[in-house]
Amino acid sequence: MGSNASLLLGSVLTLGVALPSLAADWQALPDRAPSPADNPTSEAKVQLGKTLFFDPRFSEHGTLSCNSCHNVMAGGDDNRPNSIGMHDARGGRSAPTVWNAAFYSVQFWDGRAATLEDQAKGPLVNPIEMGMGSLKDVLARINQIPGYQPMFEAAFPGEASPITADNAAKAMAAFERTLITPNSAYDRYVKGDKTALTEQQVRGMGSFDALGCTSCHSGPNFSGPTLPIGTGFFMKFPTYPGSAYDAKYKLTEDQGRFEATKQVADRQMWRVPTLRNIALTAPYLSNGQVPTLDKAVRVMAKTQLNKDLSDAQAADLVAFLNALTGEFPVIAMPRLPGSPNMSVIPPVDPHLKEKPHG
Repeated sequence: MGSNASLLLGSVLTLGVALPSLAADWQALPDRAPSPADNPTSEAKVQLGKTLFFDPRFSEHGTLSCNSCHNVMAGGDDNRPNSIGMHDARGGRSAPTVWNAAFYSVQFWDGRAATLEDQAKGPLVNPIEMGMGSLKDVLARINQIPGYQPMFEAAFPGEASPITADNAAKAMAAFERTLITPNSAYDRYVKGDKTALTEQQVRGMGSFDALGCTSCHSGPNFSGPTLPIGTGFFMKFPTYPGSAYDAKYKLTEDQGRFEATKQVADRQMWRVPTLRNIALTAPYLSNGQVPTLDKAVRVMAKTQLNKDLSDAQAADLVAFLNALTGEFPVIAMPRLPGSPNMSVIPPVDPHLKEKPHG
């Protein structure tokens, strides 16, 4: 038995709670995310990335920023089943949290982007997200804002023409690698603080392992094992189709990774999402159809493990998942550089004002 499992068992005995043997390698979240060799983190790069992340001028109508769907003032998503994009469009999937996304080896629900740098470019030119026609159009916007030139020069010193799509993506990725939420009650517990979890949370931790949840949600990010960037950890969902949940929550309508690769083997395969801060990111699943965490644990137990949870088991699991809410870093909102000469943002279409948002 590993040291973390021994620690958990010792704490369980102290609390007088009978649990099955624990096979999971319980790991605390690192305080920092590693940066790739071709994009080392710097303060200037992070500041530029943060400013770009909050700037709505890089959407078609100048109304949506990255933060609109990945709200870092909350759980890193938008708490909607489907985000609202340009022209009141709705995506088919729920916006995943940006918190701790740096610990994924691939990005997006279907893993179609290998890195944070690759991911950063996608929403800008997606017609139902930020709606820019091309990355060249994005750069044209940036070049119309004089204040960005010195920021790019500071972030990428020595480059003759630092304002490029690759550099913008590198800066946003550098900022996203600072979005780490360590020191949750769970983290403190596995580091040795036996008072960090309640008795119910300890029971839930034991159930989480005994039921088999750790077969997918393992590792420090509860999103699978740590793998080389671009590898990806994918699991089939649902593993046990045919339950009443399938129709109720539309579980099989989206084919997952198959939509990106068109490979038959990728049908219903998904990148395993993190469970960090899961209590803050309702509604749940890739399509945002499950409204509460209690419902979500029951759906996952039945569709992935073919197990029906008792009310007590579900309550214990939810209590444990609440212990995965970490400490959020203080983020000072950036002052966006002025754009006195910008004239490329078109007026909002009048018909958009007539459509309800909800």
